[in-house]
Amino acid sequence: MKSFDFCVFIGRFQPFHLAHYELLKESLSRAETTVVVLGSYNKAPDTKNPWTAPQREAMIRASLSDVENGRVKFVYMRDHLYNDNLWLTELQQLIYEATDGSENVALIGHDHDRSSYYLNLFPQWEKIWMKNIDKHPHATKIRDLYFTHDATFKTHVHPQTAQYLEEFKTTVSFKNLKEEFGFLKEYRESWDGAPFPPTFMTVDCVVIKSGHILLVRRRGNPGRGLIALPGGFLNQHEKTLDGALRELKEETAIKVDKKDLELAIRGEKLFDHPERSLRGRTITNTFLINLGAGPLPIVKGSDDADKAWWMSLSEFATRQDEFFEDHFHIINYFVGSPLTR
Repeated sequence: MKSFDFCVFIGRFQPFHLAHYELLKESLSRAETTVVVLGSYNKAPDTKNPWTAPQREAMIRASLSDVENGRVKFVYMRDHLYNDNLWLTELQQLIYEATDGSENVALIGHDHDRSSYYLNLFPQWEKIWMKNIDKHPHATKIRDLYFTHDATFKTHVHPQTAQYLEEFKTTVSFKNLKEEFGFLKEYRESWDGAPFPPTFMTVDCVVIKSGHILLVRRRGNPGRGLIALPGGFLNQHEKTLDGALRELKEETAIKVDKKDLELAIRGEKLFDHPERSLRGRTITNTFLINLGAGPLPIVKGSDDADKAWWMSLSEFATRQDEFFEDHFHIINYFVGSPLTR
């Protein structure tokens, strides 16, 4: 008999490595069934989250026996960067469904850094804390080895995972991610001489009209080809509103006078999640512009955007995995606000 009916194992597993493997094996030794929660589901691939939830599930299942696979369930969990309560609610519901409402549930983990804060958010579950996991490198180090073609990454993952990752190198996705990895590496290195870690300031616009939102497609890295809000870096000698409207005009050429855009501003918010951008600490000040009802103004992509267009809010809700950084979450924040009505 196992001590628990279910054990919950939460992670991003980017990639699934030997520390994860030890935790998973311990979980299977302590519970009849392990529920693996794959975080950052339905997110556009980037160098921090290169693999989709189904790809990560395939990596993990390949490392287990047929019997073990029969005792593992997977649930996919989306991020909610600016609403922890919504994240908790959705996760609790997923676990309730996966465990059939069982109360004999444990949570396994290893408190190694600030990314493990979530382990203390579930007082209803008994904790299983694993020790001696620090001997294994963090997933960030493994990804660095992987994207620089350093074969030693294989010593830190299960052999089946290593095989999967080698096969992934033959894909177009890997080629694009490696290019982005190189761009970000050079970008960060260019600031190595700064006396303090730099903090960057950007500005964005959420423009709503007639149930549509104005979006652009990014021309270059990071996030080349992904959907984004019109915006960019704030110039040294401009106010945030001036910078946001400048970027809006530069990237979309929207046929609306600047004065009318200013009059249509319904709100603004600073979005400052510490990990919202892989470029480094980047804070964005975002303005909500509600243009009301009527025909959609003509737009055309230019500058850093190779396309600008109006997307219906219903379509927006189905394309989360195509958005750059946290832009989907920023839009979601404003779409749920009465200011968009």
